[in-house]
Amino acid sequence: MNYRLFQLINDHAGRVDGVDDIMEFLAGPFIYVVFAAFAAVVVWALRRGRRGQVAYVFAALLVAFLGAQLLNHLNGQLRPFQTHQVHQLVAHAGGVSLPSDHATAAFAIALAVGVFLHRGAGVALLVAAAAVGVARIWVGVHYPGDILAALGIAAAAVALVASAPAATVVRKTA
Repeated sequence: MNYRLFQLINDHAGRVDGVDDIMEFLAGPFIYVVFAAFAAVVVWALRRGRRGQVAYVFAALLVAFLGAQLLNHLNGQLRPFQTHQVHQLVAHAGGVSLPSDHATAAFAIALAVGVFLHRGAGVALLVAAAAVGVARIWVGVHYPGDILAALGIAAAAVALVASAPAATVVRKTA
């Protein structure tokens, strides 16, 4: 099923150059736009004296990173282009596909910002993270399961940090 969903998305790649260009941007350089938006929200929060909430955001990002690394080392799923004929639009080294590092970072940022700092900014970043995820499939470097795993890791990391007793206190006083 993972491969069938991959095909439904990736089979559209290579048909319209303008769409492919957008997807290539979303799959790669756009992550820097996400990081810049995240940095702007963090600066905004720090200027409002919300150091505690910012600390929880970074704690959630750390937990998500560690979770992604653990999952990466526990499985051997290769990237789609290593095992199938795909429309690969960007050069990428081979290796383990699960989870997507780009999607994990984008989803962790979006969810942590939404929970700890600013719900509206979190929603906007969540849309951006979804775009990154779909684009990573479109360009042929990840399966849909890789993106869903990234979302799951990010959600679990944010939930874990948010459930810490001190995090609950910090969120209630904001």
